[in-house]
Amino acid sequence: MFNIVLIAPEIPQNTGNIGRICVNNDCTLHIVYPIGFSLEEKYVKRAGLDYWKYLNLKLYDNVDEFLSFCEFKDLFIFTTKATKFIWECHIKPDSYLVFGNESSGLPEKFHNKFKENAYKIPMIGKNARSLNLANAISIVVYEGIRQNKTSFLSNYPAKKSFF
Repeated sequence: MFNIVLIAPEIPQNTGNIGRICVNNDCTLHIVYPIGFSLEEKYVKRAGLDYWKYLNLKLYDNVDEFLSFCEFKDLFIFTTKATKFIWECHIKPDSYLVFGNESSGLPEKFHNKFKENAYKIPMIGKNARSLNLANAISIVVYEGIRQNKTSFLSNYPAKKSFF
């Protein structure tokens, strides 16, 4: 379905949870080093439960390696610094959905290079700085599924339940 990209994630539980989201929605998880933990850490596996073994995972040594791999095809960044909202983004199957880390977000390089492809999730609370990374990714993935519901539903096994 989609390509979820984490740039230098810091919290193993978030990454485990994101891996679980990816498995449940046939998304590929791309992780760009450096990361703040080991992928073998028990917290990653605990949050990902037994889903982790089914995860389509791709690892990159750095941002440049990732960018040369994806060749900028349908790449969207999600950041609190964007001016456009998520519903203005046309997410297609195979799009690259890029997220920064928990404490500092995306590197400035992404903000400069992909300014036209930057989107944010609305937050109404006056004292809110940002959402939890795994929650933000859930919102974006399910918005992408909503946008592509016709093609998604035609490939979805009729016997399975959505809930």
